[in-house]
Amino acid sequence: MPETKSKKRDTLTTEIGLNTTVLPETLPQAAETQSESTALTARQSTALVEKHKDMGRPSVYTEALADEICERLVRGESLESITKDAHMPHVATIYRWLQKYEDFCDMYTRAREDQADTLADQIIAIADEHPETVTILDKDGGVAEIKVDSALIAWQKNRIEARKWTAAKLKPRKYGERTTLAGDAENPIEVNQQSEVIAAFMTNIMLIKQNGGKK
Repeated sequence: MPETKSKKRDTLTTEIGLNTTVLPETLPQAAETQSESTALTARQSTALVEKHKDMGRPSVYTEALADEICERLVRGESLESITKDAHMPHVATIYRWLQKYEDFCDMYTRAREDQADTLADQIIAIADEHPETVTILDKDGGVAEIKVDSALIAWQKNRIEARKWTAAKLKPRKYGERTTLAGDAENPIEVNQQSEVIAAFMTNIMLIKQNGGKK
């Protein structure tokens, strides 16, 4: 006598080791749900680990930490890079210190300004680096062409532009682009160069006419 649908379902339940009845068409959905749950658990575990790392970071202000932060800024490191070290405070803690401790705020401001000079030096160093080349071979294995790696050049350009932009923002009076052409009400800038050139030109024309057209 052929098995009934109920017996087949019970047999499937026994084979997959479940205590409840699971139809075959629900298995992919169950697997997908299980995968999403596993991924969520992994993200929660990672977040928990990061939270514990942050909890272990120093929160009490010390001159030693302040000196190291500012020294590393002067050397060209970003605050994001500095705070990745486990012995460094969280970036939010540093911002609180800047508001709370005036001496640290002044030292941090000077360090940022000095960082602009370091970034400017790095720009020159990057520009002076010898570019890597790519050798192009012909069909016989000989050297057909040697050209500069364009991907490397683009990467170096991005490094220079990032440092250029940052230096201009940190010390705009020294590294920023100056576009101001007019003064204020108390100290106006008089532009007389063009009128002087035109006056000299007209004087020269009159002298030529007086000399009968001879220069």
